[in-house]
Amino acid sequence: MTDGSRYNWRTDSTVDGVPVRGTQSFVHTLSSCWRRPSLVGLEVLWRWAYGIPALAAVWYWGWPAVLGAQVDWMGVKKVSLLDPMVAADTVGTALEALAPAVWRVARWLGPVLVAVWIVVSSVGRTVVLRRVDARLHVRIGTVMVLQAVRTVALAVSFWVWFRLLEAAAGWAIVGPAARGEEPNLVLYCAVAIVTTLGLFTLWALMSWGLSVAPLLAMLRGTGPVESLRAAFRLGPLKAKLAEINLVMGIVKIALIVLAMVFSATPLPFESVATDAFLHQWWLGVTVLYLVGSDFFHVARMVAYLELWRAYERDEILPSR
Repeated sequence: MTDGSRYNWRTDSTVDGVPVRGTQSFVHTLSSCWRRPSLVGLEVLWRWAYGIPALAAVWYWGWPAVLGAQVDWMGVKKVSLLDPMVAADTVGTALEALAPAVWRVARWLGPVLVAVWIVVSSVGRTVVLRRVDARLHVRIGTVMVLQAVRTVALAVSFWVWFRLLEAAAGWAIVGPAARGEEPNLVLYCAVAIVTTLGLFTLWALMSWGLSVAPLLAMLRGTGPVESLRAAFRLGPLKAKLAEINLVMGIVKIALIVLAMVFSATPLPFESVATDAFLHQWWLGVTVLYLVGSDFFHVARMVAYLELWRAYERDEILPSR
């Protein structure tokens, strides 16, 4: 990179004339980010500066609503997974009683938290990327608009996921039960798993443009509409960006699985482990998961940036 950069990252698009895959360059980016812990520190700082007050707000306004709802908590605690139909009926009844009270708080607190997230994440992402490359333009307003677009798209994907699971439940459980037949729980679980993994993979393959658009706005100094158009017209660079985004999706699943495994590690010793120890252990695992997730978020944005720089140098993409 030129002298305007804060750090000398290197991600070549070719080696001896042979194209380099996006994941190959991404491995080098991971190593470079590991040697610059200050980048992850900034990412953790702005995310937790939002997350801790957000959790406090949910606890302050949401928990009283939960306690005030007429829910049979003793019945929920006695739920046994050995009888899934009874368990589902008990939990469903509890959720129906809980939903009105929670909705009264969520309908105003949710939009507030989303709006604050858009502002804080736009500023935080700008600070981190500017530390990586000081040549980038400061386009906080544009980044806010693009972040809002990505948030809406993510919300739509969750809505589609929920509607598909609802349809699967009607097909495999509600329908047979209404006809006096045995509900097919195995079929429902299989459809739910395939649907979840399928939509997760689809989002990873298709959402890279929404993640790249803010970066292009800072690279080119463009507005939200032009940045979105450019993000989905990157020519041969699209395959590398989609590949990195898909790998990041797999990494997220791996982090979740690792967190679940480490969370369950003390359970064989629960006869000697105190509740205080278990709570501290689970808190530590959660913190490690969040820091690891933040690290890979930084690495992905740096990889996007360096792929673009590499293709600009090779004149595969037109520079501004």
